[in-house]
Amino acid sequence: MPRFTVVVPVHDARGLLRECLESVLRQAFADVEVIGVDDGSADGSGRLLDELAAADPRVRAVHLAAQVSAGERRDAGAGQARGEYLLFLEPGLVQLPGALDAIDARLKAAGDPDVLLFGHLRTPFLGTPEPTRSLDMLRAAGDAVTTAAGRPGLLGVAPVSWNRAVRREFWRDAAPRFDPGARAEAMWALGSLIAAGTVAALPTPCVDHRQQRPLPGARRTDPREVVAAYDTLLADAARPGAEVLREPLYALAVRELLKAWPGARGRRRAYVRAVAAFSRAHRPAGHRPGGGRSGVRARLLTEGRAGTLTALDRALAARRRLRSRARTLRKSGLSAVFRHYYRLQRLLPLDPRLAVYASYWNRGVSCNPAAVHRKAAELAPHIRGVWVVGKAKAADGHAFVLPDTLAYWRVMARATYFVNNVNFPDHLVKRPGQLHLQTHHGTPLKRMGLDQLAHPAAAKSFSFRRFLRRVDRWDWSLSANPHSTETWSRVYPGAVRHLESGYPRNDVYATATPESVAAARRSLGIAPGRRAILYAPTHREYERGFSSALDLVRVADALGPGTLLLVRAHYFYGSAGLPEHPGLLDVSAHPRVEELCLAADALVTDYSSVMFDYANLDRPIVVHAPDWEVYRTVRGVCFDLLSGRPGDTPGAVTTSTDELISCFRDGAWDSSANAALRGAFRERFCPYDDGRAAERVVRTVFLGEPADALPPVEPARRAVVPQPGARRVSAAARPSP
Repeated sequence: MPRFTVVVPVHDARGLLRECLESVLRQAFADVEVIGVDDGSADGSGRLLDELAAADPRVRAVHLAAQVSAGERRDAGAGQARGEYLLFLEPGLVQLPGALDAIDARLKAAGDPDVLLFGHLRTPFLGTPEPTRSLDMLRAAGDAVTTAAGRPGLLGVAPVSWNRAVRREFWRDAAPRFDPGARAEAMWALGSLIAAGTVAALPTPCVDHRQQRPLPGARRTDPREVVAAYDTLLADAARPGAEVLREPLYALAVRELLKAWPGARGRRRAYVRAVAAFSRAHRPAGHRPGGGRSGVRARLLTEGRAGTLTALDRALAARRRLRSRARTLRKSGLSAVFRHYYRLQRLLPLDPRLAVYASYWNRGVSCNPAAVHRKAAELAPHIRGVWVVGKAKAADGHAFVLPDTLAYWRVMARATYFVNNVNFPDHLVKRPGQLHLQTHHGTPLKRMGLDQLAHPAAAKSFSFRRFLRRVDRWDWSLSANPHSTETWSRVYPGAVRHLESGYPRNDVYATATPESVAAARRSLGIAPGRRAILYAPTHREYERGFSSALDLVRVADALGPGTLLLVRAHYFYGSAGLPEHPGLLDVSAHPRVEELCLAADALVTDYSSVMFDYANLDRPIVVHAPDWEVYRTVRGVCFDLLSGRPGDTPGAVTTSTDELISCFRDGAWDSSANAALRGAFRERFCPYDDGRAAERVVRTVFLGEPADALPPVEPARRAVVPQPGARRVSAAARPSP
């Protein structure tokens, strides 16, 4: 008997079916069967299902004689299931890596409940994955095993079939069946949740709901069918012990009936009469609609006042149109006001005591600009620093302005110093006397600037002419090493002066103490002696969202409880979307990557510039590069990272999950040969990082001390901070294969 049966209803879904099924079959958890149920698809979906079944014995193809509803296809598949738990999936949706492992672990921890609700991501059509409201509700449920009556908030989790695992015996004996009517899937999801004797929650995204392009000609549901569906649901829920659910179910039904109201054109009076009858039958005693417009609309709908509700909706629509026009005029007017205000402010003298800082397109206080700001507060306290941030909370206690406010335009017009690790917007007019410091935010491995002309797939619609006008505003350009100076000179041509200072953000590596390293580890919850590995892959322009090239669950399992993987997605993404696992920790939202590096015993990356910074610590680096040829072709690179030559390659190289596991098991990650490569890499890319980079920048740019009057920058000779965890794992202590 397999642990899971995944049922996939299929109808004219040939283009979506293969990826859906392969997302299940490629899971590290293999104790699963997949049942695809086709009902005579005209596009060859049934033949593809047979092909997939012939290629993998875990797949079974079921062919129905006549076309039925999606719910009936689900029931047909569930009726042939052998697994302990039923999971449902749709063509176009995919299971995320590690999903089955996470679901299995949570089921065992909860004592195999009747229903397990788990999280999902939503990917809008032509969009990128984003978390859902259901995840917050699942987190609020905690680890308790409960019921719908014990935790009514679980009724708010998206009522779909594919975000829950249902025990097959419960489905057979007590759960409702899918019906062919309106809202059939939602009614099954809510009905099975109400009937379940035990319910648990898993606040981990296990499915990516990839929304498809809506097609014309789709059948519209008669809104009165929605009324009938909720009428049946509430009638079935009126049983002893479920009284506490009447209020939340009724409120949920009214919200959904309000959503269906706009589709009732031409039959609104009949629809409102049906809703009013539903309300009389099921409205709990003492129920009060909520406040605001939605509360008023709900009351009118449930009281059967169709004319008044129609008039109110027309009035609200008219008000929205007026407000939209007013916002458009206001925005246009504000833009004109701001332009004039900015022009007037530029007539006033510069403030020699004002500096503007920004980082990563106004994401917050971080990177080289933050390190320069800290040192300027020490060496040049007469210069006031103000940050441009997209949200007030990103300012982290510093003085700040929000873009497109009067304060923003005032400081942009009057400040003398501008510090950024990217570019300030095109609307910034550089005045005589203003100084721009471009700190950059990494050592270049990938092609940058004008080098991207030869790589149009990566450059996309990038405007090189506008870009060069931004470069012309720079007065100083920081370099972390001679390689960067050479590259910046070529790809950012202009009159800018190159300041070979090292990167200010890297000063922390030279000045760190064992105590500060231990503090960084404690803040992340890393136990003393536990090996911490930072996995930090870079962004790929040719991918829609974050995707790990590693099976992280399998790596964590193989390396055992003595190892913790710190997973940091690129800053373009909010999270790594990790499954719940004791060996995995998502640190994507951590504000300072420098602290993560200090805490880690080793770095695993692909082509991220974090490797150049991490080399300062003289700790092992493993380059995991399964798609090197694709990356170097599409994005372009400055040198051959995988050549194995001293100075090019910082350590061990792997190209698969199995190779990476072996690298850490057999000690290659920390071998003497890789230590020699790392030493040559440090010599090439970290010659100036001696802990005084920020000081050199402040003295040169803010205090005006001649660069040739500063102490010469010698190749750094630093006392390397020892690795905080266990450097090696003895053969006896390593988990067996």
